[in-house]
Amino acid sequence: MPTAALDPKTIVEIDGYLKPNIPAILQRHNTFRKWKDTIEKHEGGYDQFTKGYLKFGLNVGPKNEVTYREWAPNAAEASLIGDFNEWNRSSHPMTKDDFGVWSIVLPSLPSGACAIPHDSKVKISMVLPNGTRIERVPAWINRVTQDLAVSPVYDARFWNPPQKYVFKNPQPPKPTNIRIYEAHVGISTAEQRVGTYKEFTQNILPRIKNLGYNTIQLMAVMEHAYYASFGYQVTSFFAATSRCGTPEELKELIDTAHGLGITVLLDIVHSHACKNVFDGINEFDGTDHLYFHEGAKGRHELWDSRLFNYGHHEVLRFLLSNLRFWVEEYQFDGFRFDGVTSMMYKHHGIGTGFSGGYHEYFGDGADEEGIVYLMLANDSMHELYPNLITIAEDVSGMPLLGKPVEVGGVGFDYRLSMAIPDMWIKLLKHKQDDEWDMANIVFTLTNRRYGERSIAYCESHDQALVGDKTLAFWLMDKEMYTNMSDLSPMTPIIARGLALHKMIRLLTHSLGGEGWLNFEGNEFGHPEWLDFPREGNGNSFHYARRQWNVVDDQILRYRYLNNFDAVMNHLAGQYGWLDSAQAYVSLKNEADKVIVYERAGLLFVFNFHPSKSFTDYRVGVEEAGEYKIILSSDEGRFGGFNNIMLDSKFFTTPLEWNGRKNFLQVYIPTRTCIVLAKK
Repeated sequence: MPTAALDPKTIVEIDGYLKPNIPAILQRHNTFRKWKDTIEKHEGGYDQFTKGYLKFGLNVGPKNEVTYREWAPNAAEASLIGDFNEWNRSSHPMTKDDFGVWSIVLPSLPSGACAIPHDSKVKISMVLPNGTRIERVPAWINRVTQDLAVSPVYDARFWNPPQKYVFKNPQPPKPTNIRIYEAHVGISTAEQRVGTYKEFTQNILPRIKNLGYNTIQLMAVMEHAYYASFGYQVTSFFAATSRCGTPEELKELIDTAHGLGITVLLDIVHSHACKNVFDGINEFDGTDHLYFHEGAKGRHELWDSRLFNYGHHEVLRFLLSNLRFWVEEYQFDGFRFDGVTSMMYKHHGIGTGFSGGYHEYFGDGADEEGIVYLMLANDSMHELYPNLITIAEDVSGMPLLGKPVEVGGVGFDYRLSMAIPDMWIKLLKHKQDDEWDMANIVFTLTNRRYGERSIAYCESHDQALVGDKTLAFWLMDKEMYTNMSDLSPMTPIIARGLALHKMIRLLTHSLGGEGWLNFEGNEFGHPEWLDFPREGNGNSFHYARRQWNVVDDQILRYRYLNNFDAVMNHLAGQYGWLDSAQAYVSLKNEADKVIVYERAGLLFVFNFHPSKSFTDYRVGVEEAGEYKIILSSDEGRFGGFNNIMLDSKFFTTPLEWNGRKNFLQVYIPTRTCIVLAKK
């Protein structure tokens, strides 16, 4: 049955400003429909089309026979070589079909065992039309390893363990009030080396659970040749990085997280690919344009990488099957799509500042093929897995990005609010505390597309990298090395830093979106930036790790921030403010530097004034009754001064105040925030 056409009225109902762009939205939706109908007609629909990994690459059949298939239309000859045949280029020739797909079947040995031993090395050897011989790592391989003592180039391995991992725990229900812990397994140890999946499972998952996060976003899982690329220069799309352990160990990590009720997302990189030839998919069959556009169109000048040809049938099979593979084989619960801006615009966002004018999103600048790929990715994964979550990393603010495909959207569940961290860094970098503009802070935190869900964050991995500074570093800088012990005096810089760190995070968490994200270590104000081993730092691991020792040390003040983060997250889970309607902001007082709002039936009061405290400060509240404090940033366990009486009772007065039906009066010391709940 053909996919239904889009009614233009639907678009205008979502956003009247989109009216001039209806032709462009209908055009991309029609292209999407054509692709979906083609997949339905020729491939048996999404279900069959996205199972490419069961057909391509190396697959073991019921009788232990191995079938290997590879798309390489330019090759004139191909053969499978490896340890199993002593790298003989003539003993295992492959045959080519009309679509440029090469294949070979290796029956099992007389003993019944596989003809290729588990974990042995393999390659495809091809002869080009001009007689040149090339050898490549199979494009769909699901295990590659690197021996830096021999060469930085990866070896493909045939992964067929005798004991396959069996998942014990069901996938948790789709999280509400999503609170994401963005993590990188390799840096998750305090030691100066690459951390492992097993260590993360044992040491980090319990921390994440205790902190009140219900979702993990794993970075740098897809295999990448260069560790310092943070996982963003992918070489093997179906291989989990071997730096951190085996596929079975990653499966155990995800299964254990599920047992703790934690959803696990994969940071997926479909925006570009590493340009490596010998262990990547670039020039796979000797041509410039197999998976990518040829020439300049197929190259990202800033990232020095290759760009996919999203308008090609086989490229769509490769990428959509890649999504399905990570869900089926590893039980990932969803994806954070990296570099979505680069995919949606022909200029890839390079040298473009988006002002919010709708003409920037449609017309010549838009890359229809990239947008339609994202529509197909979201539509297929949500159709196959209704609970799956997708998040877009887009800096442009593309309208309809977070709306379902059937109403003209791109289909993401959430978008990252990338303007928020920029605002905080600019304030800390360029403004004195008394120059902070309360109205502008509130505007940035609440300025999001109606009906599209956003993930708010103050800082992600981007802000933790060398060259930038984390919030804690902007706030406290070198005093983090000298004055973070309870045995040292509480200096004005540390007092301000601890106070603002908590306030900024709670304000962003409760006002900024329908989800929250934190990068690992930032919850306790990690003392140093992140910098991977590279030539420029003598290949040192000193900054490519997380110093858990400082938060576990009971005399250091990092633990106060950690405590606050945990209580904040658990309260968000208990009261559900992230899934609630957007907050009603009743006060943005520039002179007093006070912000007041209600969300999920809670009353939030922030005093950002650098020196003034207020007694009996009148704040509006809609619901009459008795209120109590459920969180105060001034508590001693959070590094505060215990100036606020936690057992105080607050009774409303039925008099309109700041547009609310009632008011109550609170004591709000300088640089503190409180949250009140109705009794």
